[in-house]
Amino acid sequence: MKKVAFYTLGCKLNFSETSTIARQFEQKGYIKADFTDTPDIFIINTCSVTENADKKCSKVVREARKISPGAYVAIIGCYAQLKPKEISGIPGVDAVLGAAEKFRLVELLDGFVRPKEPMVLASEIKEATAFNNAYSLNDRTRTFLKVQDGCDYSCTFCTIPLARGKSRSDTIPNIVKAAHDIATSGVKEIVLTGVNTGDFGIRNGKREDRFIDLLEVLDEEIPVERFRISSIEPNLLSDDIISFVAKSKKFVPHFHIPLQAGSNKTLKRMRRRYLRELYEERVATIKEYMPNCCIGVDVIVGFPGETQEDFMESYQFLVELDVSYLHVFTYSERANTPAAAMEDAVPMKTRGERSKMLRSLSEKKRRKFYTEHLGTPATVLWENDIDGQRMHGFTENYIRVTAQYDPLKINDTQCVTLIGITTDGHVEVVEQDEVLTH
Repeated sequence: MKKVAFYTLGCKLNFSETSTIARQFEQKGYIKADFTDTPDIFIINTCSVTENADKKCSKVVREARKISPGAYVAIIGCYAQLKPKEISGIPGVDAVLGAAEKFRLVELLDGFVRPKEPMVLASEIKEATAFNNAYSLNDRTRTFLKVQDGCDYSCTFCTIPLARGKSRSDTIPNIVKAAHDIATSGVKEIVLTGVNTGDFGIRNGKREDRFIDLLEVLDEEIPVERFRISSIEPNLLSDDIISFVAKSKKFVPHFHIPLQAGSNKTLKRMRRRYLRELYEERVATIKEYMPNCCIGVDVIVGFPGETQEDFMESYQFLVELDVSYLHVFTYSERANTPAAAMEDAVPMKTRGERSKMLRSLSEKKRRKFYTEHLGTPATVLWENDIDGQRMHGFTENYIRVTAQYDPLKINDTQCVTLIGITTDGHVEVVEQDEVLTH
């Protein structure tokens, strides 16, 4: 039987979709293999958000060709939808599939015989209207469960609506079934993910459910220890969601909330659907309900027209905001976006300097958050070993912890006390009780 290997660039949503497509191959009798195990087929799932998407895709293709020169190489994902012809020109690529075609990959490329010329199977994005259920399994201790896809927002810097189409969701019964399947496999934590997760509930262009409806059903019906919300827009993070998570025994105190800029002038140019005052109020409400909650922030630096004064306004806003860490993105121009045509581009050197400042601030924020929890009890889900001697995991509120490796504890939760921060930024622990689950 033919061996197939997968490589995923980008977000948690991509990982969930890659895992689902891998299971489709296995159901057809293909053997899933490691990237370096001379596969007969390579499937590369690409991203359009990360910088230098084209260079990363080309590099992975080159590596695939070195490992297995005669293998079939197919490219899927956001970058494949945005620039299919460009990707088909990368030496070594055999097929490019768009958003409407990627879940039919096994069917469309059945046999995987290398063509004389690369095949491009990418419809216009308006054809991507179906919701394809996806979740990761057997890849990590945590499972990413896709509940929503696409986006109806029109942020000036973003290509996601062009790459994934309009907002659409699965039904609650379908998600409950998938979550039950995940739970019975022994997974301890399910992460709900999507392009715009909080916009869950739209089907055929109409809103039929609310995100809070889904959360309540999952909390009540699924026998899993933890649920985590991957990311949610501040304007969609309502009081009822915050209060629900605070009371829930399964949904953990951790929110990742995109900000993108702490300057209202920049937020307006980005066409974000909120101002910084709303973001500040959301953080305050979370901390009122859950003082120990971890809050992560997405920030873009170097957006066109961002002056030094604008950046410092954002920087100071983040300094004073009670958040736990930052994901810093250096702005890069994306074709077919309004921002790419804006005047007053920020020099690349300046973008780099500002990114460095915010990454330094993020480390300070993270260390402060970790320090505040030293001496306190927590429950950690052990994920894997780091180097054969140490293992790592995450507490409910997303503190990354480490301890001496014990294979019996992997994928188990354990009560611990946080005692100190290591040089590489982990938190060391001491055991409180025996492993809680087996």
